[in-house]
Amino acid sequence: MTQSDEIADVLIVGGGVNGVGIARDAAGRGLSVHLVEQGDLGGATSSASTKLFHGGLRYLEQYAFGLVRKALIEREVLLANMPHISKPMRFVLPHMKGMRPAWLLRLGLFIYDHLGGRKLLPGTRVLDLRNDVAGKALKPGFRRAFEYSDGWVDDARLVVLNARDAADRGAVIQTRMRLESAARVDGVWLARLKDMRSGETSEIRARALVNAGGPWVNKVIEGLVDVRPPDPVRLVRGSHIVVRRLFAHERAYFFQLPDERIIFAIPYEEDFTVIGTTDVDHAGDPAEAKCSEEEVAYLCRAASEYFAKPINPEDVVWTYSGVRPLDDVLDGDASKASRDYHIKLGDVDGKAPLISIYGGKITTYRKLAEQAVAELAPYVELSGLPWTAHAPLPGGDFAFDGRADLVKHLSADYPFLVARDARRLVAAYGTDAWKMLRDAKEATDLGQDFGAGLSAREVDWLMTREWAQTAEDVLWRRTKCGLRMGADQVKALEIWMAKR
Repeated sequence: MTQSDEIADVLIVGGGVNGVGIARDAAGRGLSVHLVEQGDLGGATSSASTKLFHGGLRYLEQYAFGLVRKALIEREVLLANMPHISKPMRFVLPHMKGMRPAWLLRLGLFIYDHLGGRKLLPGTRVLDLRNDVAGKALKPGFRRAFEYSDGWVDDARLVVLNARDAADRGAVIQTRMRLESAARVDGVWLARLKDMRSGETSEIRARALVNAGGPWVNKVIEGLVDVRPPDPVRLVRGSHIVVRRLFAHERAYFFQLPDERIIFAIPYEEDFTVIGTTDVDHAGDPAEAKCSEEEVAYLCRAASEYFAKPINPEDVVWTYSGVRPLDDVLDGDASKASRDYHIKLGDVDGKAPLISIYGGKITTYRKLAEQAVAELAPYVELSGLPWTAHAPLPGGDFAFDGRADLVKHLSADYPFLVARDARRLVAAYGTDAWKMLRDAKEATDLGQDFGAGLSAREVDWLMTREWAQTAEDVLWRRTKCGLRMGADQVKALEIWMAKR
């Protein structure tokens, strides 16, 4: 067992969006940060969302005005700081008789438009589906819809880029590293870590411990010595299905369902549509969350209530599921459990604080991180004021509406790129695409072609700059090239990465 003589300011457990967000904020304010993640960055809940920066229109019905306002304000901050991995999106909400009345939808959307001080995004408008292209994919009985604004984001890349920025500012990021136990010793935390690949153990000391374990938040607490038992947490599984593209335009749909739930149908990776989500209570290990046959059937039936062409389980090309740890153990519909976050703090004699994160959503991750770092202020020496509201993520240093121009410039500088690949690289890496492609003059300069536009040079970047260790890390989180690759291509990638 190895032990470091140094004492980190903060040890963060969990490499989901909250953990890396806290690491980034803390490192940028002068703290020495060490983050450990038992699997891959964003390998669980944070890469299995509906991939939206949104206020949560449906939460207005639950009178969660504070949560919605907080998320709406934050939505535009995030869109401005990561224009490569996020984008504004318009949502079409068809009016169905027997569901929420039109006047109620109008009122809700009016509040949604004005509650968060919207500046960048356009407001709501009414559509005649008989004349608008958005109506072509729907059953002919739909005549009117409301169209409003929200934002889309590549959630897995959001996690990785926060980790990259944290590392660039001095944070140590270790994946496949699990916290085995921790105890307060002489006013600091002494933590025992296990490398999940080699089996080796090590120890680290830290002045503060942040538990951002997501659905494992209580399991982390159970491994701590002399800490009171964890508060109850409700684990809710959200599942999504991906099918071939269902409509030609770039807007998304918001569908109301007879059981009072809602689902989205969203354009995905140019050739596909993602439909979700479900909300069901989850039992067992969150790492084993799978979209059940019942959930697939439910989402197919729900979407088929609206789309002219029925969707069947055999149309599904991929599914994904994530488990959200909600600080809400009340009985009732899991879809109505609160998505707000809570930060819980405890210490002993003003030393060795423990911060545990419960709940939350990707739209509010930055504010959560800012608040968590503020909680550390009495225990560590922070430098400067909160800073992340106006700091772009790596590769995001270009205009809010400048993605199309960036694609043109990349295509001009690397004319061997096909149009789809140029769009994908900008959407993933932004201005860092030039750093990755470097001096390539033709496609062969990028090394082995694994398919779907994925080259050896890109995989090398992902392994050396973004902590990718397996083909799954590359194909289903840092890129979505797995949607277009066959088994032989995946095997070739696995062999190359093993040699690399």
